Amino acid sequence: MKTIRALAVAGFALMIAGAFYVTELRSQPRAGSKLEAYQQRSTQAEKAGLAEPFKGITAGGELTPGLFPVKSSGVSTSPVRHAADAFLAALSPEQRSKTMFPVADDEWRKWMNQHFYIRQGVSFAEMSEKQREAAFGLMHASLSAKGLQLSRDIMRLNHTLGELNNNNFEDYGEWIYSITIMGKPSAKDPWGWQIDGHHLIINYFVLGDQVVMTPFFVGSEPVIATSGKYKGTSILQQEQGKGLEMINALNDAQRAKAITKAVKTGNDAMTEAFKDNVNIDYKGIRGADLDAKQKAQLVELIQKYVQNMDDGHARVKMAEVRQHIDNTYFAWVGTTGADSVFYYRIHSPVVLIEFDHQTPVGIRSMMPTVKTPIREHVHVVVRTPNGNDYGKDLLRQHLLAHPHGGA
Repeated sequence: MKTIRALAVAGFALMIAGAFYVTELRSQPRAGSKLEAYQQRSTQAEKAGLAEPFKGITAGGELTPGLFPVKSSGVSTSPVRHAADAFLAALSPEQRSKTMFPVADDEWRKWMNQHFYIRQGVSFAEMSEKQREAAFGLMHASLSAKGLQLSRDIMRLNHTLGELNNNNFEDYGEWIYSITIMGKPSAKDPWGWQIDGHHLIINYFVLGDQVVMTPFFVGSEPVIATSGKYKGTSILQQEQGKGLEMINALNDAQRAKAITKAVKTGNDAMTEAFKDNVNIDYKGIRGADLDAKQKAQLVELIQKYVQNMDDGHARVKMAEVRQHIDNTYFAWVGTTGADSVFYYRIHSPVVLIEFDHQTPVGIRSMMPTVKTPIREHVHVVVRTPNGNDYGKDLLRQHLLAHPHGGA
């Protein structure tokens, strides 16, 4: 952070004095050759990413069946449904038509972290204040207080990134995030919603009172705003710190199993955009090889991520996680000092979590000689392996039982 702080102080003195407020409300998308280039890159990414039909993330190439039965969770989803109805009602007919997709549509899989990606749905940038309130109402009903705070802070830090790039609020900004609704909000038929934007992607699938909130992608660059409109905003510091505590709680023999690579030289995340069918072997130390205290520590670390969804469904998911804790693997790349950059992965049959310090991209101009990962750029991905990302396995089972139900 010292590098960013030194450069930012000099740059922000002029910026804040001159043009601190630059509107981010955009009624039109990026224009001209830039839009065409972004559209071409987006189309190419989608074509390559969707070349294979959805299977799901596997360990060994084969799906483990029977992990995600259709059953009552005992936690009502009616607040989410009512919030989605209110959001849709707040939209104009034109906005509504471009926001709604069939529940089985490939639109679920069309998300990407990169800022250039052309997104579907209605963006916060084009919403009125009333519509934004309804959109945040949907997020509030679906997420925990922690998850909503994280989402808002990521959006704010994207404004910070715009400030750090000479007030470039065409590519970066607080409101460049889009929402789509898949299916029709229902008490019994499958449906869901997605928010898609730079460093914030949430897929939220609903079937009855069951919820699947993956793929879930969060991050930022920088992760701490040291100046500007949202100075003091920070994210993912606990996830970073608790990960370090986990690796350092292991004895030498356990660390030898957990550390798969001692030096981190690049980006290591494996399950970002259009990586729905990745085969990832289990690596690292197995939960069964941890003592009771270490195992509890691993559960607590997983909870940091799961608790971004609403409290009731987070409890349901954590019960599922605990059932498989002995077959949950913790793997580490990098050094383990207080200021280290690193990657860690938590991988079980029912959850996959990746935390990754990344190389500079959006703030590359501030550190042109740095080619290795930095703490100021973090990506986190949470997945449901074995075919249930986007609630696909629940949807498959539902459609088998109800061939015309909600498709």
